[in-house]
Amino acid sequence: MDRKKLAMLARTFGLVFAVLAAVLCGPAVAASERDGPRPLVSASVVGGFPLVVDGHAAAIVSDPADAPVVAHAATDLSADIAAVTGVRPSVEAAAEPVGKTLVVIGTLGKNRLIDRMVAARKLDVGRLSGAWESFLIATVERPLPGIERALVIVGSDRRGAAFGAYELSEAMGVSPWTWWADVKPRRRDALVVAPETRRFGPPSVRYRGLFINDEDWGLTPWAAQTFEPGKGNIGPKTYAQVFRLLLRLKANTLWPAMHKVSAPFNSDPENARLADEYAIVMGSSHAEPMQRNNVGEWKQDPARFNYAANPDGVRAYWEERVRSNARYGNLWTLGMRGIHDSGIVGAETPAGKVALLDRIIADQRALLRDNVNPDLKRVPQVFTPYKEVLDLYRGGLKVPDDVTIVWPDDNFGYIRQFPNDAERARSGGTGVYYHLSYLGAPLSYLWLSTTPPALVQEEMTRAYDLGARRLWIANVGDIKPAEIDISLFMEMAWDIDRWRGRSQRAYLDDWAGRTFGQERGAGVGAVLDEHYRLNFERRPEHLQWWLPGRKPRASRLSATETAERLRRFNILVDATGQVGASMPTDLSDAFFELVDYPVRAAAAANRRFFGAERYAALIDSKPESARDFAKMAVAADEEIKALTARFNNDVAGGKWRHLMAEEPADNQWPGFRASRLSLPVAGLLGPAGAASPVAPTKPPPPSDDIVEAEAFTANQGWRLVEGLGRGGGAMFAQGEGARLTYRFKVADAGERRLELGLLPLYGRNGDGALRLEVSIDGAPPKAFDIARETGSPAWAQGVLDNLLRVEVADAMTPGIHDLVIVARGTDLAIDHLRLLPVAATPPH
Repeated sequence: MDRKKLAMLARTFGLVFAVLAAVLCGPAVAASERDGPRPLVSASVVGGFPLVVDGHAAAIVSDPADAPVVAHAATDLSADIAAVTGVRPSVEAAAEPVGKTLVVIGTLGKNRLIDRMVAARKLDVGRLSGAWESFLIATVERPLPGIERALVIVGSDRRGAAFGAYELSEAMGVSPWTWWADVKPRRRDALVVAPETRRFGPPSVRYRGLFINDEDWGLTPWAAQTFEPGKGNIGPKTYAQVFRLLLRLKANTLWPAMHKVSAPFNSDPENARLADEYAIVMGSSHAEPMQRNNVGEWKQDPARFNYAANPDGVRAYWEERVRSNARYGNLWTLGMRGIHDSGIVGAETPAGKVALLDRIIADQRALLRDNVNPDLKRVPQVFTPYKEVLDLYRGGLKVPDDVTIVWPDDNFGYIRQFPNDAERARSGGTGVYYHLSYLGAPLSYLWLSTTPPALVQEEMTRAYDLGARRLWIANVGDIKPAEIDISLFMEMAWDIDRWRGRSQRAYLDDWAGRTFGQERGAGVGAVLDEHYRLNFERRPEHLQWWLPGRKPRASRLSATETAERLRRFNILVDATGQVGASMPTDLSDAFFELVDYPVRAAAAANRRFFGAERYAALIDSKPESARDFAKMAVAADEEIKALTARFNNDVAGGKWRHLMAEEPADNQWPGFRASRLSLPVAGLLGPAGAASPVAPTKPPPPSDDIVEAEAFTANQGWRLVEGLGRGGGAMFAQGEGARLTYRFKVADAGERRLELGLLPLYGRNGDGALRLEVSIDGAPPKAFDIARETGSPAWAQGVLDNLLRVEVADAMTPGIHDLVIVARGTDLAIDHLRLLPVAATPPH
């Protein structure tokens, strides 16, 4: 059997086999993965520290003079131990021993018990002193008079100490998503910590955080009506839970909600005070310089938010915030755009805008010098050249060397620029602003989080390796349902090498095992892997093939391609049900939130759209079949509404009421969102009791007109990345001159055009172009430069399809052909080759 048929069979049956094996037999773990370091916490280990044994828990002690975040972490650790064992340790704030067996949590130099142990040479903290956010967890015998045994969690700084406590919680089986996704830990009768010293940190990326954005349909109505009704908005109670989540994820930075529907973060001084109490560094988005929220806080005429015409008024507005928040930990955003994420006003030409921004940045830095610290190198500052500002930066804008430049993606997960040699040498370094959710053109994606972890891993690893290591910020919308991508993003920011070189499936198996139990990891991982693969081909929010304001048109999928897509979704839903049936009752809410809802809702969205489309295509020629498709579309729409109602009203006892809104939720920003489908009314549906159309149970036969990227005949310098592309994965070039060779057949039916499908990456060469050479049947190579112009029609099509189509030959004659592709850069990723009739419109 040839490779193409094997690949087709693997895609058809692999998901079912993986799920059945996981459910019936438990996980199959490779020896290399099984034989790692022994667990930090277990039920019993010789010579270990008895965290909880025989119904008794060791007391947890912090120093009252230490930072408040350490006390918060100690309290959470106690609650986590109780959630696992049913035994809640006491939590003491004391500078002297309060028992013979203690857990001591503190910051080096701020905890007197720890400092005495260091002085007595019971603890080796040489690598901690002066380090950034590092910690160790050590068991110590007779560390001080009056203490027989101690488990010591010591941080190089206040966040390091807190991270150490949450690391111990996670080692016990408490997920970082224990509150935000209702992940209940498995119960254990005993918890024993291994008798050794383990060291963690410093993190790979200095500042790591989230941007709550486009919160109009989820987080804000949930906070205002369900979680914090007394506040009637996102307030301190909500932000406290966000801060605790960040700490559990070993993150340290937040850009707060900033839409008009949300109260500005600093409108309640308690928010900033709490952020400092939890040791969270506050920043603000590219459009909100100097910790201001322009939509909610600029009270003058909006036209006066113009630095060219009203410099004194704008500068006073910024200075007020600098003075009020100077005592807290901040990342100060420099620059200026218009109110609510629009272009800067006050200058018309690019040169004029550059000159105005130069003046603005100089004046902002003067405010920081006068009010925060005369040494600006000690004041963290960032500049994010987002959208049109990136063109101004490329056009000559000079950003001071100590300011961190934060490169944007294109809002769809493809990073637009990477640092060059000079930018890597900047004292302020560089970072990345990355979207996992987006409201904007060409179409938003606000409902289900379907960015593949494989794309996050590839792009963020590429950014890190090219020097973007100072700040990583993920735009996460409402936080839910982006939990999986957030987890990967933060795990990479903490330890970039943890997942380097491992597949999307390996990550999902591991994450699912940590979340739902190792015995279920492979089954859940298989479901999620297929979920991300299917939705990478087209997001649920992008199930229309016309842009807002344009004439509606059909998708580019043929009837066969549509049927195959729905068949795969049917298999996925069945597999999800099999995995869900194995879930313990106390994990059913978490499974619904993290897996069941997104998988079933995405599948139903496809049945709804394609059912309606097939109805429209067939109603004149095959009315009976058309009405069956109409029935399928209406049933899918009802299923989505029922799933969403369950999420909001039933899950976790109604905890998430008003959090989940089916996209499109209302008529706000209609120019950025898919149109509502006009579903057939009841009288146009198939007869009552008739079955809706069922996708075929078998895949279509392999086509000679498609050659998957991994079906090469020779490879020099390319790497397969699973989880991206339409087949088994995409082939990524690893260096200049990397070669791939393919042999394929053109059928006798006539000439074919040859189209190369690429992932819509950006080149790191400064202009964003992707470059390659193609040689067919030994002919001289032909060079291709594929421009990447953000905002262009080609870009819009590329990000909605997650594919660039490049015609490399306009007439291939029948017979066997050899194709050689040579990368002229390291930014190429090939999805597939496709042969098309010469006169045909390229299918999508």
